[in-house]
Amino acid sequence: MPDVPMDLLVLGGGAGIVLVAVVLSAVAMLQFGPRARLRKRIAIIAGPGRRGGAARAGGKTDARHRTHVEDKLKQQETGRRKSPKEKIRRDLEEAGLTLSVRNYLIICAVVAVVSALLYPLLGLPRIATPLIAIIAGVGLPKLVLRYLAKRRKKAFTENFADSLDIIVRGIRSGLPLGECLNIIAKESPEPVRTEFRLITDGIRLGMTLNEALQRALTRMPTVEVKFFTIVLTIQQQTGGNLAETLSNLSGILRQRKKMQGKVQALSSEAKSSAMIIGSLPFLITGALLLVQPDYIAMLFNTEMGNIMLAGILLWMGIGIAIMKKMVSFQI
Repeated sequence: MPDVPMDLLVLGGGAGIVLVAVVLSAVAMLQFGPRARLRKRIAIIAGPGRRGGAARAGGKTDARHRTHVEDKLKQQETGRRKSPKEKIRRDLEEAGLTLSVRNYLIICAVVAVVSALLYPLLGLPRIATPLIAIIAGVGLPKLVLRYLAKRRKKAFTENFADSLDIIVRGIRSGLPLGECLNIIAKESPEPVRTEFRLITDGIRLGMTLNEALQRALTRMPTVEVKFFTIVLTIQQQTGGNLAETLSNLSGILRQRKKMQGKVQALSSEAKSSAMIIGSLPFLITGALLLVQPDYIAMLFNTEMGNIMLAGILLWMGIGIAIMKKMVSFQI
């Protein structure tokens, strides 16, 4: 591995740290100020179709908004391809972040630039710098969003059945549905509390219950929320015993949770085996570097070794992805 001058290391590292600090400070000032928080809350509640101006300025505005909502629903039903900006906004909403698309793209650019600056300092081939920058700038933020969304959905599902039980008991005691939703928005744990608060705030701003539920479904696209939306929509159209329907839905969701736990327990052995098989090559490589570094140094010091190493990593990545797909079960 070629020697890198200490001055170049210090200069590059310092420049990267300063760049990250400046950009993150600018994003924080734009993102977390009082006015920014107010605008974001209104935008999250009302959605893209209600930004700017008065919420409902007469019958024409009402009709235009209804047409816009219908177009959105048709777009979801027909499965049309969404724009990249809309996909990023949807990912941010699912992860529970209040970042705007612009600020998210700024963070991606900063990660890419810092990766491009730090990668050559490791003494590795400079020809792969653009590829590393693209992977770091696009892949790492996407993985973070996916992890946050998965964790948020899991936390929501854990407490959603209890929230349905609160609605059932409130309706049976004579409370209206809106008051039951307010109780959940105040008393339930996160992220259930935030989602129901956004539903109640949307209704206060003039949305119908169906529109507020559709917005919640875009932020939390789980099977449980879809069931809840369908039940309330059908009940509004046809009537019936809402408490009994929601009680049955709560029982179904609890049975789904039990089934998921049983599947995870039965598949834990296969997942452990896949983790061991996938980590063995990396563990053996690390052991060889510690015990006999000259034996494996050609993979890092020669051009042919770098090409072979890239092929090995690609092949291992494909194998790990296949094993993960084989041991992942959806209920």
